[in-house]
Amino acid sequence: MTKILLVANTDWYLYNFRLSLAKFLRHQGVDVVMVSPSGRYVESIRAAGFPWVEWPVERRSVSWVAESRALLRLREIYHFEKPDLVHHFTIKPVLYGSMAARWVGVPAIVNAITGLGYLFLHESPMTCILRGAAMLAYRILLQGNRVFTIFENESNRQFFILHRLVHPEQTTVIEGVGVDAEHFVPTPEPSTPEIVVLFPARLLREKGVDVVVEAARQLRGRYPVRFVLAGEPDPGNPGSITEAQVRAWEAEGLVEWWGWQADMVKVYHQSHIVVLPSLGEGIPTALLEAGACARPVVTTDVPGCRDVVIDGENGLLVPPNDPQALAEAIEQLLCDSELRLRLGQAGRARVLERFTDDRINHQTWAVYRRLLVLS
Repeated sequence: MTKILLVANTDWYLYNFRLSLAKFLRHQGVDVVMVSPSGRYVESIRAAGFPWVEWPVERRSVSWVAESRALLRLREIYHFEKPDLVHHFTIKPVLYGSMAARWVGVPAIVNAITGLGYLFLHESPMTCILRGAAMLAYRILLQGNRVFTIFENESNRQFFILHRLVHPEQTTVIEGVGVDAEHFVPTPEPSTPEIVVLFPARLLREKGVDVVVEAARQLRGRYPVRFVLAGEPDPGNPGSITEAQVRAWEAEGLVEWWGWQADMVKVYHQSHIVVLPSLGEGIPTALLEAGACARPVVTTDVPGCRDVVIDGENGLLVPPNDPQALAEAIEQLLCDSELRLRLGQAGRARVLERFTDDRINHQTWAVYRRLLVLS
C-alpha cells in the first residue's frame, strides 16, 4: 500500500485544511499519516481515523539547537515511517522536510507554498536576513528530479520562477484547499436590525484585522452595523495582535470578539458581509467558505484574494492597508441589499465552478500519481 505523510507546523492546519485531502486519499487506498506539533486538534485527527506523529517544531524559533533538533526528529520520523511520498505545508516543513526526505531517500517530495507569508510581507532587519536565508534554502531544496512544488496562485509561482527558486516544469498551481460546498451552503440574510460585518480569520496584521477595526471606527454611529472578529490571536506568528489589544477594541465598542468558532457555517449564516483585507494570500479559505455560503465579500486587490474575487462580480476589491477604501466598500454594501444578494449568489457560483474540495483533491492526487510513477 502506498504511504503518504502530510506534514505541517500545526495540527490546526492539518485538521482544518487537509482533512478532506486525507479522506480522499484514504478512499484511493492510500495509507495517510499526519505529522505536526501537538495541539488541541490531535484527538480530532485520530477520531477521523488517521495516525498522527508528533513533530516538535517552534514556528518563531531561530535557535540553532532547537531547529537542529526539529530537523533530526523529522529525519527519524521519515526513517521509521518509510513513506513513498511526503507532502509539506508552510515554510519550516517545506525546508526541514525536504532536507530530511533527501537524507532518508524518500522517493517523492511535494512542497506546498501556501502563500509568501510573514517573511515576504514585512520589512525589518531580521525578516530581511531570514528571507535571504529562506530563499537560498528554497533554491537548493525545491529542485531535483524527485521534487515538485504546488503553488496556490500564479503570482506566487511566478515570483519563485523569477528568483530562480524552482524550475517551472516542476511546479503547478492548485487553487487552495477547496471547500465542501455541501457543508457550506447558502441561507437568506439574517433578519436582524443591524448588519453584521464578519472578519473570519486569525487576528494577524497581514490578514488586515487592524484595517477592519479602523474601518469600523469610521462607520461607527453612522449605520446600524456590528463588526465581528471570529478568530484568535496566533502567538506563533510575529504579526499577531495581542489579546489585550482585542479586548481594548471591544471595550471601545468597535468590534465584537467571538474568538475561535468550531461551527463556521453557523457564523457565516449570522453575517451579512464578509471582509478580509489581507496583505497577501495563497488562496484564502475564508473567502471560499463565505462564497459557498453566498455572502458578499470585500477583500484586497492582492495575489490570492483577487484570484477568488472578481471586482463587482462576486465581491469588491480594495487596496491593501487602506481603511478608508475598505470603509467605503463596506458602506456600499450596507446601503444596497440587492447588491449584497447579487454578489453573494455569484460567489457561490464561482466556488462551485473552481474551488470545491473534490476538484482540488483530484488535482493534488494527479500530482502524486505523476511523481509515484516516475520515482
